[in-house]
Amino acid sequence: MPSSTRRARERASTRERIIEAALRVLETEGAAALTIRRIAADVEYTAPVVYQHFANKDALVLELVAHGYGLMLAELKRVAEEPDIDRRMLRVASEYVRFAREHPYLFEAMNGTEVDADERRRAAEPAIDVLKELLTTWSDAHGVVLADRAEACEIVWGTLYGMASIGYLGTVGTERAQRLAEQALGAILLGWRTGG
Repeated sequence: MPSSTRRARERASTRERIIEAALRVLETEGAAALTIRRIAADVEYTAPVVYQHFANKDALVLELVAHGYGLMLAELKRVAEEPDIDRRMLRVASEYVRFAREHPYLFEAMNGTEVDADERRRAAEPAIDVLKELLTTWSDAHGVVLADRAEACEIVWGTLYGMASIGYLGTVGTERAQRLAEQALGAILLGWRTGG
């Protein structure tokens, strides 16, 4: 095996270890505990090794945000397998809130101000696209014309974010937040169906 191939594999492995360590710290202790020195110590490297992979903490947090949206995308794709479109939409609401409950610090990083809004939007885009596809399928199934599909998606995303936030902050508890998210999305969809 050429040494360049081995070095590339080792570099990818090191990068993955850094991401995994950073994710562990973020998920258990929050963003405040996430430092380059801490991550370097956790992976038993020096800080300069971490800097070879990530220019700074912001770049590392952006990678974690992208990872979080990748996890969310996988959940949305799994929900998309539900055959009944109405039930599928309600499961999206429930799963979004569940994700926030299971990954509170990651969810916070995904929606916080530590990452530039444009970068955050780019990281979220694949998950948003799945939601747009679901809304298109739902609107086609019910003969509903959504004047602006992107705006409709933002309404749904914002509603789910709000419900997830009050759930993971402990305001109403996560189980209740899941039910409320389903009810809120159901009310929005009913309003669109009835032209309200």
